[in-house]
Amino acid sequence: MKAYRLVPGAGIAGLRQEQVPERPLGAFDVRVALHAAALNARDLAIARGQYGGLTGDAITPLSDGVGTVVAVGPSVTRVAVGDHVIATFWPDWIDGEGTRESQVRSFGAQLDGTLAEQLVAPETALVHAPARLSDAGAASIACAGVTAWNALFVQGGLRPGASVLILGTGSVATWALQLAKAAGLHAIVTSSSNGKLAEAERLGARGVVNYAEHAEWQDEVLRLTGGEGVDLVLEVGGQDTLARSLAAVRFGGRVVVIGGVSGWGDVKLSPGALVGGKKTLGGLMVGSRRMTEDLVRFIDTTGLTPVVDSVFPYAEATNAYERLASGSAFGKVVVSLK
Repeated sequence: MKAYRLVPGAGIAGLRQEQVPERPLGAFDVRVALHAAALNARDLAIARGQYGGLTGDAITPLSDGVGTVVAVGPSVTRVAVGDHVIATFWPDWIDGEGTRESQVRSFGAQLDGTLAEQLVAPETALVHAPARLSDAGAASIACAGVTAWNALFVQGGLRPGASVLILGTGSVATWALQLAKAAGLHAIVTSSSNGKLAEAERLGARGVVNYAEHAEWQDEVLRLTGGEGVDLVLEVGGQDTLARSLAAVRFGGRVVVIGGVSGWGDVKLSPGALVGGKKTLGGLMVGSRRMTEDLVRFIDTTGLTPVVDSVFPYAEATNAYERLASGSAFGKVVVSLK
């Protein structure tokens, strides 16, 4: 079968198309003919050698994909040939609180991923895709969508009417904004691009802040919330934004860290910022299969359609990486595998 292969750290130019042998099916394995695969920021990090826990061996990259079941092992009961399915990010994290053991292996890193004609996965790592989404939309769920769902509704515990500050307009942020709108939350979005902020308002943001124009952007967030601050912040900036995120959250509120674009080498944070405001700080890494299933039901119920920035043909997967690396994308960058 056709598959892309990449040695972590070889860069985008190291992406190569190859013919690889089909993996045999075990008793509980499923073979999926993939239709589309979506890129995430971590895929760039893997290509650049900035992602931990990997060997120097070549991998098939990307964690997110959707396709049709074409064969099943003799003991498979959760899916059947012909089903439309997506792969979960952590195949060993089924439900409940994640453990170190359940977050060791992920597709596109420790396991071969979705930038290929086929994926072989255990039946427990698959979820039925939303009934009405395009392949490009369904391919974007497993990493960015579930991360946003976990941050807002599992760790964040938000209810309709709550407020959330979403830093940036990356793929997790865009998912979070769409979920917030559909769930009746009040979302504030930051970006350095007025064009992207206009897109955020179109998607339902109640407030926007250009942090290039407002260096002390937390003050703008406080102004937009009548001095109270937001209930939750989705923090992606790292050392350059964490202190401001804590300043922007209300008394008793929560900051959930889902990324660190600026790194973590020089974080300056006083414990008083947490204790004095009874604020909490937590982190997460995507979510469980149960969360993925909950998100799929939410999509089917609400009709939410994820924003897709662009779809590239299989032969142009390198261009898809370049599009994501440019920082210009608004929504998911997807590779069509049909």
